[in-house]
Amino acid sequence: MGQNLKGRVLIVEDDMLLSMVEERLIKRLGFDVVGKVTEAEDAVNKTVELKPDVIIMDISLKGDLDGIDAMEMIRQKSDVPVIYLSGSSDRYYYERAKKTGFSGFLTKPVTSGDLEDPLYLALKKDDESVQEMKDRKFNRTA
Repeated sequence: MGQNLKGRVLIVEDDMLLSMVEERLIKRLGFDVVGKVTEAEDAVNKTVELKPDVIIMDISLKGDLDGIDAMEMIRQKSDVPVIYLSGSSDRYYYERAKKTGFSGFLTKPVTSGDLEDPLYLALKKDDESVQEMKDRKFNRTA
Protein backbone atom coordinates (compact mmCIF):
# COMPACT_ATOMS: atom_id res chain seq x y z
CA MET A 1 0.00 0.00 0.00
CA GLY A 2 2.85 2.42 0.53
CA GLN A 3 2.18 5.71 2.30
CA ASN A 4 -0.31 4.24 4.79
CA LEU A 5 -3.23 4.71 2.39
CA LYS A 6 -6.59 3.31 3.40
CA GLY A 7 -7.94 2.42 -0.03
CA ARG A 8 -8.00 3.24 -3.74
CA VAL A 9 -10.88 5.41 -4.98
CA LEU A 10 -12.25 6.08 -8.48
CA ILE A 11 -14.22 9.34 -8.81
CA VAL A 12 -16.96 9.51 -11.45
CA GLU A 13 -18.09 13.15 -11.60
CA ASP A 14 -18.82 15.33 -14.65
CA ASP A 15 -18.45 18.66 -12.83
CA MET A 16 -14.71 19.38 -12.85
CA LEU A 17 -14.85 21.73 -9.86
CA LEU A 18 -16.76 19.20 -7.74
CA SER A 19 -14.40 16.48 -8.92
CA MET A 20 -11.43 18.48 -7.58
CA VAL A 21 -13.20 19.16 -4.29
CA GLU A 22 -14.14 15.49 -3.87
CA GLU A 23 -10.57 14.43 -4.66
CA ARG A 24 -9.23 16.78 -1.99
CA LEU A 25 -11.71 15.51 0.62
CA ILE A 26 -10.91 11.88 -0.16
CA LYS A 27 -7.15 12.46 0.00
CA ARG A 28 -7.55 14.32 3.29
CA LEU A 29 -9.21 11.19 4.71
CA GLY A 30 -6.13 9.18 3.71
CA PHE A 31 -7.45 7.46 0.60
CA ASP A 32 -5.71 7.39 -2.78
CA VAL A 33 -7.59 8.71 -5.83
CA VAL A 34 -6.54 6.34 -8.64
CA GLY A 35 -8.66 7.89 -11.38
CA LYS A 36 -11.26 10.51 -12.28
CA VAL A 37 -13.73 10.12 -15.14
CA THR A 38 -16.77 12.06 -16.32
CA GLU A 39 -18.91 9.52 -18.24
CA ALA A 40 -20.58 6.17 -17.55
CA GLU A 41 -18.69 4.20 -20.23
CA ASP A 42 -15.35 5.50 -18.93
CA ALA A 43 -16.38 4.53 -15.40
CA VAL A 44 -16.95 0.93 -16.51
CA ASN A 45 -13.62 0.75 -18.39
CA LYS A 46 -11.61 2.39 -15.59
CA THR A 47 -13.14 0.09 -12.97
CA VAL A 48 -11.98 -2.94 -14.94
CA GLU A 49 -8.56 -1.39 -15.58
CA LEU A 50 -7.79 0.14 -12.17
CA LYS A 51 -9.71 -2.21 -9.82
CA PRO A 52 -10.46 0.50 -7.23
CA ASP A 53 -11.50 -0.40 -3.67
CA VAL A 54 -14.37 2.13 -3.80
CA ILE A 55 -16.16 4.21 -6.45
CA ILE A 56 -17.55 7.68 -5.75
CA MET A 57 -20.34 7.88 -8.35
CA ASP A 58 -22.24 11.02 -9.31
CA ILE A 59 -25.74 9.97 -10.36
CA SER A 60 -26.29 12.60 -13.06
CA LEU A 61 -23.59 12.34 -15.74
CA LYS A 62 -23.27 13.81 -19.20
CA GLY A 63 -24.33 11.48 -22.01
CA ASP A 64 -27.10 8.92 -22.33
CA LEU A 65 -26.26 6.90 -19.23
CA ASP A 66 -26.38 8.04 -15.61
CA GLY A 67 -24.29 6.84 -12.69
CA ILE A 68 -26.77 4.12 -11.76
CA ASP A 69 -26.68 2.77 -15.34
CA ALA A 70 -22.87 2.75 -15.06
CA MET A 71 -23.03 0.77 -11.81
CA GLU A 72 -25.44 -1.74 -13.35
CA MET A 73 -22.82 -2.38 -16.04
CA ILE A 74 -19.97 -2.46 -13.50
CA ARG A 75 -21.93 -4.98 -11.40
CA GLN A 76 -21.67 -7.47 -14.28
CA LYS A 77 -17.88 -7.39 -13.82
CA SER A 78 -17.22 -6.31 -10.23
CA ASP A 79 -18.75 -6.08 -6.77
CA VAL A 80 -16.69 -2.97 -5.96
CA PRO A 81 -18.39 -0.83 -3.29
CA VAL A 82 -20.00 2.41 -4.51
CA ILE A 83 -20.93 5.66 -2.79
CA TYR A 84 -23.48 7.62 -4.80
CA LEU A 85 -23.60 11.41 -4.88
CA SER A 86 -26.88 12.97 -5.93
CA GLY A 87 -27.95 16.52 -6.66
CA SER A 88 -31.31 15.70 -5.08
CA SER A 89 -32.66 13.39 -2.40
CA ASP A 90 -35.19 12.00 -4.87
CA ARG A 91 -36.63 8.66 -3.72
CA TYR A 92 -36.70 7.39 -7.32
CA TYR A 93 -32.90 7.56 -7.62
CA TYR A 94 -32.45 6.09 -4.16
CA GLU A 95 -34.62 3.07 -4.97
CA ARG A 96 -32.85 2.54 -8.34
CA ALA A 97 -29.45 2.91 -6.69
CA LYS A 98 -30.38 0.44 -3.97
CA LYS A 99 -30.71 -2.33 -6.57
CA THR A 100 -26.98 -1.99 -7.34
CA GLY A 101 -26.01 -2.22 -3.68
CA PHE A 102 -24.18 0.77 -2.24
CA SER A 103 -22.19 1.88 0.79
CA GLY A 104 -23.56 5.42 0.79
CA PHE A 105 -26.08 7.70 -0.87
CA LEU A 106 -25.16 11.32 -0.22
CA THR A 107 -26.81 14.54 -1.33
CA LYS A 108 -24.44 17.21 -2.65
CA PRO A 109 -22.64 19.21 -1.57
CA VAL A 110 -20.63 16.73 0.49
CA THR A 111 -17.99 17.29 3.16
CA SER A 112 -15.18 15.01 4.30
CA GLY A 113 -17.41 14.27 7.31
CA ASP A 114 -20.18 13.05 4.97
CA LEU A 115 -17.74 10.84 3.07
CA GLU A 116 -15.84 9.40 6.02
CA ASP A 117 -18.36 6.82 7.30
CA PRO A 118 -19.41 5.54 3.86
CA LEU A 119 -15.77 5.19 2.77
CA TYR A 120 -14.86 3.15 5.84
CA LEU A 121 -18.10 1.20 5.51
CA ALA A 122 -17.32 0.44 1.85
CA LEU A 123 -14.11 -1.32 2.84
CA LYS A 124 -15.97 -3.62 5.24
CA LYS A 125 -18.33 -6.36 4.08
CA ASP A 126 -21.85 -5.07 3.51
CA ASP A 127 -24.64 -6.82 5.40
CA GLU A 128 -28.33 -6.32 6.19
CA SER A 129 -27.73 -4.22 9.30
CA VAL A 130 -25.63 -1.83 7.21
CA GLN A 131 -28.45 -1.56 4.63
CA GLU A 132 -30.97 -0.88 7.40
CA MET A 133 -28.71 1.86 8.76
CA LYS A 134 -28.47 3.43 5.29
CA ASP A 135 -32.25 3.29 4.86
CA ARG A 136 -32.76 4.94 8.25
CA LYS A 137 -30.27 7.69 7.45
CA PHE A 138 -31.90 8.37 4.07
CA ASN A 139 -35.41 8.40 5.52
CA ARG A 140 -34.26 10.90 8.12
CA THR A 141 -32.89 13.31 5.50
CA ALA A 142 -35.57 12.85 2.85
